[in-house]
Amino acid sequence: MTTFGIIGAGAWGTALASVLAGNGAVTLWAREPEVVALINTARENALFLPGIILPDGITATGDLADVAACDVVLIVVPAQHLRAVLANAALPPATPLVLCAKGIEAGSHKLMVEVAQDLVANPIAILSGPSFAAEVARGLPCAITLACGDPDLGERLILAMARPEFRLYQSDDVIGAEIGGAVKNVLAIACGVVEGAGLGLNARAALMARGFAEMTRFGVARGGRAETLAGLSGMGDLVLTCSSENSRNFRLGVGLGQGRAIADLLAGPAVAEGAATAPVLIEAALAADVDMPISQAVAALLAGASVDDTINSLLARPLTTE
Repeated sequence: MTTFGIIGAGAWGTALASVLAGNGAVTLWAREPEVVALINTARENALFLPGIILPDGITATGDLADVAACDVVLIVVPAQHLRAVLANAALPPATPLVLCAKGIEAGSHKLMVEVAQDLVANPIAILSGPSFAAEVARGLPCAITLACGDPDLGERLILAMARPEFRLYQSDDVIGAEIGGAVKNVLAIACGVVEGAGLGLNARAALMARGFAEMTRFGVARGGRAETLAGLSGMGDLVLTCSSENSRNFRLGVGLGQGRAIADLLAGPAVAEGAATAPVLIEAALAADVDMPISQAVAALLAGASVDDTINSLLARPLTTE
């Protein structure tokens, strides 16, 4: 059986550990000693995924060397921490890495696969798609994308990781899968603002559709394929995260729309990736000469712009064709 190492014991890393334990032994690395202790003794990650009893096949550790011995390693840390974690992980170069963070690196504007390629020579795949951690951990049905430039490796990873309730669809468009995962977090904040400000379902539907157009423009400009963005890792993830308060990014937007302080909304252990991605996305879009007014509005709100002024600015844009 395949052994899995998972670096990052947040909600998503813990959920992945829970599902993969059905296919092989899982070593789950956590930064917090209390999380390691709770998983190994109480079989629960009460800090990040409370209420879920974890299978016995999961062993938590605070030592990255324990993960390095596994057949496949999933990296499930926030996007802005990926570079530092990979620099310290010392993973064998033949070990396949599955990157699960969704974002764009500040400063470099690099996608997660590009950050990893700066540091390691390992084979790399991307896992992305509509997947709330609590539902995955509870064994509810889920379908997401595994993107890998090496089709043979992608097939092997899918055979090793898939479960009847955890369906993986193979793609070779790593860039498209990454763009979908990063941009949808920003758009989820925008949809949350619509909810928090009481603008109605019509406005949310329009924003999702026009946001998807932004996602596609940017994805194609960065070398992804439009059909990838129309699939699970793009439209699928967009629909999920823009429609439910189970999404941290959506909840952040709701708070902004209600006029709450950004510092208060970002407090706590869980990370809303869209907050870090929005300003970087706008810088990258400008560099690629891609117009992304909704994403730009989110970046402005996170920087302290007025909700009313930002909404009025979007509504005042010139009329155009689809």
